Amino acid sequence: MADLLALFRVMLTIREAELALARLFAEDEVPGFIHLSVGQEGVAAGVCSALGPGDSLASTHRGHGHAIARGIALEEFFAEVMGRSGGICRGRGGSMHVADLARGMLGANGIVGAGAPIALGAALAHQVRGTKGVTVAFFGDGALAEGALHETLNMAAVWRLPLLLVCENNGWAEFSRSDTQVALKLSAWAAAFGVPHNEVDGIDAAAVADTAAEAVAALRRGEGPHVLEARTHRWRGHFEGDPQRYRDPEETGRMAAHDPLARSRTALLAAGIAEAELEMAERAALTAVAAAIAGARAMPPPDWETAQLGAYAPTKG
Repeated sequence: MADLLALFRVMLTIREAELALARLFAEDEVPGFIHLSVGQEGVAAGVCSALGPGDSLASTHRGHGHAIARGIALEEFFAEVMGRSGGICRGRGGSMHVADLARGMLGANGIVGAGAPIALGAALAHQVRGTKGVTVAFFGDGALAEGALHETLNMAAVWRLPLLLVCENNGWAEFSRSDTQVALKLSAWAAAFGVPHNEVDGIDAAAVADTAAEAVAALRRGEGPHVLEARTHRWRGHFEGDPQRYRDPEETGRMAAHDPLARSRTALLAAGIAEAELEMAERAALTAVAAAIAGARAMPPPDWETAQLGAYAPTKG
C-alpha cells in the first residue's frame, strides 16, 4: 500500500514550487515560458514513488512535478528554471529542459511526445545491461497524435522492453479538446500492440502509486511494456499567462473539486493523522521552497566562457 503521508509531502512541495514559479514568472525572474502542472501532482508523486534509484524517466514540457517527485534538489531546480549558473544544467536548459542523469531524469522536453523515443532507448539500455531497471515516459493525451509515440510503443512491444508509458490525460491538447484531435482511446491503442493498459483516477495519489507499483513490478519481471492512463485536470492554461479564452469558465471554477492535495488531506485525517502534522508538512514545504528560491537568487547567471560547454566536442590542437 502507498505511503499516503509521503505522497502528500511530495505533492505539497510540487504545488508550492509551482505557485512560487507563477509569481516569479510574473515578476520577470523566470526567462522564457513555463507550463505548470497544478492539479496534476497526484500523477507525478504516485508514479515516481514506484521507482527505484536505478530507474529512469523522460518528462514533458509540463515536467516540474516529475523532476521534483524524482528527487531533484529544490535549489538546483529553481536555479535552473531561473537561469542561474548553479542550476542542474548550469541554467542553460530552463523550465522545459530540466534534467539530472544522476537521478535518472532524462529531461523535460519542449516537443510534444518527444520524450517517448528517448525513454525507449533508456529502456533498451536497461534490458541489454541486465540492470532490472525500468523507464517511465510521461506524455499528455494530445501526444497521441504524434507518430513517434506509436513507433515507441511498437518497438517496446516487439522487444518486450521495461517501459512504462504514463499518459497524464487532462483532456486538453494545448488549446484544443483532445477528443477533437485524437480519435483513438488509450485502451484500444494499447490493445492494438498487445500491451496491458490500466486507467486510474489521477486525483487519487495512492491509487496511482499502487497501480504504478504493480506495473513496475511486472516490468522488472520482464513482461514487456505497460500503458498507464491517469485521468487528471490541468488547472491553469497551456502556458503561464494563457488567457484560456478557449475554455469554459465554469470548468475552471470547478477545479477545486478535483484537488489531489485536498483528496489526500481528507484521507489522511480519516486515517488518524493529526491536523497538526499536516500543518507542519505544509509549513515545511513553504519553508523549503522559500529557502531554495533565496539560494537560487544568490547565484550568478551563466557566464559566456562556459556557455558552449557540452554543446560541441573539443577540437584537437
